[in-house]
Amino acid sequence: MAILTFEQVTMRASTGIVEILKDISFAIEPGDFVALVGPSGSGKSSLLRLMNRLNETNSGTITFQGKNIRDMPVVSLRRQVALVHQESRLLGMSVSETLAYPLRLKGHSSETIKQTVSDWSERLNIPTDWMNRSAVNLSLGQRQRVALARTLATESVILLLDEPTSSQDVGYSEFLLERLADWTAAGQLTVIMANHQIELMANHVNRLLQLKAGKLVADLPAQAVDWEKVRQALIDAERQAQAEWA
Repeated sequence: MAILTFEQVTMRASTGIVEILKDISFAIEPGDFVALVGPSGSGKSSLLRLMNRLNETNSGTITFQGKNIRDMPVVSLRRQVALVHQESRLLGMSVSETLAYPLRLKGHSSETIKQTVSDWSERLNIPTDWMNRSAVNLSLGQRQRVALARTLATESVILLLDEPTSSQDVGYSEFLLERLADWTAAGQLTVIMANHQIELMANHVNRLLQLKAGKLVADLPAQAVDWEKVRQALIDAERQAQAEWA
């Protein structure tokens, strides 16, 4: 049974006239690791935000575990379908406080929090000497890593990632995608990831969703994707956009 479905979903801009997403339909299965691709402005971030109601649909239906997400309490939904933004904030806390904060909100004991923070820091290669640092003492890439660990520690069912490797070096990006692929393959997690780095995703994801101008133009298993063609389509679209603005 699909864990997440979109049925003829449309989303308009705040003016109510321009359609950002147009008649989108697809289903996500448990354990999927999905690459969500498309040029800038194609609707990737908007689509991710619909999944945990940071944005709302104008028409169509989105379900999570068989329930219409409009009928679910927003806080409950976001605990299970969690979005990690490209530039996540650490709320003025130290790294250790940031990692512990959502676990405290869920009422975990101090010992459980300590062990969970230690486990996820190790899994995502967060050095112990970061723990007392605040956000101002971390690079964007380091903040991305901490924000991801903070979210994974809460054991969400679906992880939504918006350009998680954009500020990481190639070595760590490969490491991260390998870990995500391991966890999804083991059925421990479902991941939907917007990412421009086609060459990184091709060897790790099991599914592709491709957007163009707010429309879903491809929904394919990874082995059926011509990744070079996808990469070139993104390059061509970005060049066209630059020419139109020139």
